[in-house]
Amino acid sequence: MRKATIGQSLNLLSVFANNADWDNLDSDTIQKIINDPRQAGQQFTAFLQNGGKVIVGELVGKSIGESKIVAINRDHFDPKKFIGDDWSILEDETDTRSSDEFNLTKVELVTMLNDGETCLKGEEKLKRLKSSDHIRLDADIFLTFWKNKHLIPESWKEKINGNTRFIFFDGTVLRRSDGGRYVLYLYWRGGAWNWSVHLLDHVWYDSYSAVLAS
Repeated sequence: MRKATIGQSLNLLSVFANNADWDNLDSDTIQKIINDPRQAGQQFTAFLQNGGKVIVGELVGKSIGESKIVAINRDHFDPKKFIGDDWSILEDETDTRSSDEFNLTKVELVTMLNDGETCLKGEEKLKRLKSSDHIRLDADIFLTFWKNKHLIPESWKEKINGNTRFIFFDGTVLRRSDGGRYVLYLYWRGGAWNWSVHLLDHVWYDSYSAVLAS
């Protein structure tokens, strides 16, 4: 990723200054932003990283309760840049790829374990997910959460039987140069969100897949 130049940053500020609808902005709201520059800077950075689009907002015009609609910056996840040169995308979930937004309140965590099971291999879990009605969340949605951590549900931090909960994004299968198949996951540890990849050929414990409710 190339860093933005000083010239670009100045031009960007000029674009906002000349095109914002200042007559419809409340003075008290503007002053609150001025009084909290650190938070304003973090939110503005997230806004720019999402292509200059609002990340979360109420869906206007449809009566769907407290829905939170999250915009997805499509084709933004590049495994070579995010992980390393020997990584590529092997397959993507077509149902999520067809949309550039998703409803945060519809996201569920599932294990795909059958009665009596405490673990299973990643490939078997993926097979069960594909044969179910669940829509698997993909790498672009993972990246949206990673760049906007305030969107990650607080409940995902909770431990299961004292163990760290791992949240998998099985909608995108990654391939390493050695042929291994992996998926991305998030986990809360040490007071911060972390990410990693997990080999589908391994046995998985305490693993929850993020899916959209059907």
